[in-house]
Amino acid sequence: MTNRPLSPHLQIYRPQLTSLLSVTHRATGIFLSLGIPFFLYWLWSLASGQDTYAGAGEFFSSFIGRSLLLLWTFAFFYHLCNGIRHLFWDAGKGFELEDAYRSGWLVVAASAALTLLSWIGAYVTRGGV
Repeated sequence: MTNRPLSPHLQIYRPQLTSLLSVTHRATGIFLSLGIPFFLYWLWSLASGQDTYAGAGEFFSSFIGRSLLLLWTFAFFYHLCNGIRHLFWDAGKGFELEDAYRSGWLVVAASAALTLLSWIGAYVTRGGV
């Protein structure tokens, strides 16, 4: 048995933007999947009557509920935007390092902007509640 370091050696490997975006894409996919039971709970509460729906609304308007909704909103938009980026890669576009970094930062900025716009839109249509 040899005493060589594993590849890539974690003490000398410096994560790059492309690898961080890849890991984030996978993490947002997992996080979105973890939100499915909450979504099903909300749908079930819709079908179960006004009292049950009020209870679900109480949870989702709490600090924890809104925090989860905010994170799921960002995860959704990030996963969507990065998926579109991958479609361009499937078409053979954007593989140059400069293009990959530009599109990566665009994905992050677009995800944040879409999250912010959707939350502002939700607050405006609900009267700031």
